[in-house]
Amino acid sequence: MNRMSWRVLAIAVGIALVTGWWVGRSAAPKPAVAEHSVPAAGERKILYYRNPMGLPDTSPVPKKDAMGMDYVAVYAGGEPAAEPGTVVLPPEKVQKLGVRTELAVRESLAGAVRASATVQVDETRQFVIAPKFEGWIDTLYANQTGMTVRRGQPLMALYSPALVAAQSEYQIAEAAAQRLDIADPASAATMRQLRDAARTRLRNWDIVGAQVTRSGRDARLVLTAPADAVVIEKRVVQGDRFEPGQTILRLADLSTVWVVADVPTSASASLLVGGAATFQTPSLPGERYEGRVSFIQPVVNAVSRTIGVRIELPNPTGALRPGLFGDVELAGTAIEAAVVIPRSAVIDSGARQLVLVQTAPGRFAPRDVRVGARSGDRIEVLSGVAVGEAVVVSANFLIDAESNLRSAMQGMVHGTASPPTVESTTAPANAQEAPAKPDPHARHSGGQ
Repeated sequence: MNRMSWRVLAIAVGIALVTGWWVGRSAAPKPAVAEHSVPAAGERKILYYRNPMGLPDTSPVPKKDAMGMDYVAVYAGGEPAAEPGTVVLPPEKVQKLGVRTELAVRESLAGAVRASATVQVDETRQFVIAPKFEGWIDTLYANQTGMTVRRGQPLMALYSPALVAAQSEYQIAEAAAQRLDIADPASAATMRQLRDAARTRLRNWDIVGAQVTRSGRDARLVLTAPADAVVIEKRVVQGDRFEPGQTILRLADLSTVWVVADVPTSASASLLVGGAATFQTPSLPGERYEGRVSFIQPVVNAVSRTIGVRIELPNPTGALRPGLFGDVELAGTAIEAAVVIPRSAVIDSGARQLVLVQTAPGRFAPRDVRVGARSGDRIEVLSGVAVGEAVVVSANFLIDAESNLRSAMQGMVHGTASPPTVESTTAPANAQEAPAKPDPHARHSGGQ
């Protein structure tokens, strides 16, 4: 090759190098930071763009995440300090989820408690007819369960040989004492002792004051009702024989009844004896019965985990029948003023309770809280939320799900497992760039 050929070749190589440099300079992207480094007059400076899900991922230029959400611009001095686990949602998603917030306030909760209750018989107004001697029921006047009887009304007429003997002994001793009172004072005194013994026996049988019809072998004892009551149990029929102490009839005075409410143990702390109570039942629509708490059970029901609260209610018309089911509202003592939020704001997982606090528009931070007394749809917060903070009361479970997703994605980003290499995960751009498989017949092609 002569000198002229070398010179032409050198010029061609130089032209090629200059052309390649110019093409590469034109195709290279301009730095995006430079575009935002000098903001226009009156505009805030954009520092960077952060991940909308709160992940530790930033970008110097606008972009979208894997779910198609735009990265959020962070301005100089405008980024609030994020609490751990903060969830960031764009305005359109907040509206779509139906997120609603309320402010935590300081107020005194009125300890009103609602519970289910049943009407029961007043145990102090029950009576039992159980003679202390043996005999037979000659006539049964109160012969129906549920029958209403009045005080002094005959219930039954009884015949008893022991009663006849005691009555005869009393009458004979009384007559003999009167005859011997003047002729033989000593014998009269003995007769009076026998008379008193017979009277004591009748008194011990609760017969003194009862109506005894006829005398001698035809004597019948008529038992009367001790009060205005209802026959709630009848265990015999006319003509039955009864043993001493056997229950024949059971009566109940229903002029006053008990309403027993099953109150959860968590809501019973504010209840006091003497507190106002209101009872309503679907069986008597429109009727409200006012009463007072008369007793609070000291023992918790092991099956229902409730405490029995008893209210005494007057029942002059008998409309409150034992066995009726209804609801009772109990007024408890008011607690001191404290931070109060709606009960719907608390997410209770069993192991802990938390609420979602709106720290900025579209930013929600989970907070562990300790809750106290409850009253209706309000609940006391002992710690974790301050007065004036906005808590999420609607769609908080959906935001909590977003928070769990964010935590899972953070775990994937900061996982200990090493990411796969590019070579093992990146596919060839096209089929031509893929390495060709060795042809087993290639060594034979040269011979053809």
